[in-house]
Amino acid sequence: MKAPKPVPPKGPAAEQAYHAIRDSIFSGQLNENDRVTELELADTLGMSRTPVREAVKRLLLEGLLTRDAGPGLRVVALQDDDVQQIFEIRLMLESYAARRAAKYATPEEAAEMRALAQRMADRVPPRTEEDFRALSDANEAFHGLVLQAARSPRLKAMLSVVVHLALVARTFRMYREADMQRSARHHIEIAEAITARSPEWAAMAMSIHLQAAADIARADREAAASAEG
Repeated sequence: MKAPKPVPPKGPAAEQAYHAIRDSIFSGQLNENDRVTELELADTLGMSRTPVREAVKRLLLEGLLTRDAGPGLRVVALQDDDVQQIFEIRLMLESYAARRAAKYATPEEAAEMRALAQRMADRVPPRTEEDFRALSDANEAFHGLVLQAARSPRLKAMLSVVVHLALVARTFRMYREADMQRSARHHIEIAEAITARSPEWAAMAMSIHLQAAADIARADREAAASAEG
């Protein structure tokens, strides 16, 4: 069963449109290779085309949408090799980021990581669309904070190219309850390792966390391919 239509958050219209369309992609309401137009999106959201057009620009830059011929837009689809490469590169770069964060994170950053990790643990298992959004937002904020604490603009630029937000969010929605509980423990351990200023521990904890996510994504795509075949 598909997730219910996301309710745009309060705020400027373009921001509302952005989050609503983004949530539709992350939740699977808009699937890979689905085709839409700005007019259709505006009608669905009950908004004018101007804020939708601004939202689409952001989603194109993030690689979640691509333009087809004419007015058409298409939700970007990833091939199996793309998924494997994304996770392998993330594993290398984010493990390195965690290693650096253990050296350079401020006490305030480490405390915020612990708070975000606990916020995720408190939402497991997710029961509502609001829970999924809260988990996704906290997960994105956690990994972003680790990267910030790594104090490496070069590393941040590299990860901004490879991280595919829809893949991250969709992978999270593939998790069973046990997977989510394990992921929550991983985040807590990463935060503890960074707080303890243990680079090796932090890098290993991040590596295990991302390998688990990669395994779940791979198994889901294999199951989908088998069902289609």
